Amino acid sequence: MKAHRKIALVSPYDHAFHGGVADHINSLAGQFREWGHTVKIVAPCKSAEAVEDDDFIPMGRAVPIPSGGSIARVSFSVWLKPRIKQMLERESFDVVHIHEPFAGLISKDMLSLINPAESTAIGTFHTYEGTRLYKIGAKHLAMPYFRMLQGRIAVSRPAYEFISRHFPGDYDIIPNGIQVDDFANAEPFKHLKSDGMVNLLFLGRLEKRKGLKYLLGAFSKLKWDWPNLRLLVAGSGKPDADSLRIISERNLQDVVFLGRVSDEDKFRYYKTADIYCAPATGKESFGIVLLEAMAAGAPIVASAIEGYSSVITHGREGFLTPPKDEDALADAIATLLMDPQLRRRLSAAGTMNVQDYRWERVARRVMDYYDASREAWLESVSHRAVGMRG
Repeated sequence: MKAHRKIALVSPYDHAFHGGVADHINSLAGQFREWGHTVKIVAPCKSAEAVEDDDFIPMGRAVPIPSGGSIARVSFSVWLKPRIKQMLERESFDVVHIHEPFAGLISKDMLSLINPAESTAIGTFHTYEGTRLYKIGAKHLAMPYFRMLQGRIAVSRPAYEFISRHFPGDYDIIPNGIQVDDFANAEPFKHLKSDGMVNLLFLGRLEKRKGLKYLLGAFSKLKWDWPNLRLLVAGSGKPDADSLRIISERNLQDVVFLGRVSDEDKFRYYKTADIYCAPATGKESFGIVLLEAMAAGAPIVASAIEGYSSVITHGREGFLTPPKDEDALADAIATLLMDPQLRRRLSAAGTMNVQDYRWERVARRVMDYYDASREAWLESVSHRAVGMRG
């Protein structure tokens, strides 16, 4: 076991709201704490009471802004720098790990105040094509802060390709992780598994880029041949106008909108699914939902977009279809409906594949990267000192 570390995990996003970065940070913190390290989470928050973590350090409030087809809640407060300075002096972190270093102002202030001789500054980049700011000159403002990072992580190949176009440098690709056993050991909903229906599952925020309308279109074609087919839709938000129109015009039956579900129920819905469907249209840097489905043993039909193609292989753990193509989506689902043995084979392959994404393995890679980055930085300082003496 590595020596004790005091680690700050820093997020620019409101930590009271569920999201991919918040989930990533919470899980990483949990694994590090299990190993005996001290971890503080630093992030803006609408209310400190909304975060159930005694080691959470609230840092201002956030405002909602459009980002990559979604809404990001980020702090742009210019008054937090003195608080951040006091916190860094008080806590004396060994590692300050900043997620999305160029979102909001907290990360910028943090990087400008870190003493590199005392704390290792690590940045993790999650997004893929998430902002246009880099294209209009913001990268020149961010470049000095980029150089302050002693280590840089991208969560996927697409995320790496996006960020490295704007900020060339050395990155380590370390993926998101999941709590595999929570999904694998979940109990399916008996009333949904014992009524003779076949369950398709869509799980995600009801945003247009998640592609629900294309799944509804595919579902309407499949219902003619599989009247016992049911579509379970879990996620926050409201269906877009196109989705509602398809449901109305085609008089779709057996589409069940579940709304936002708890983590425990999420595990159970994945376990209930006969097929998991992810018809997103793009801007996904990573397929966390595909990992969750694989952990629960569900075969997958997903869009062939970069973030998903980096997680599963077509024909091995599931099928990948062209985005926005409801006919191809329907054909892939039909192939699985007709072949239970194929579904079992895809499920078994997914169960094997997902083991590499267990949080204990992912967190070990992150911790090793902290140490490697620190060693590389100290070596570079030593070389510069020798060069100056020469």
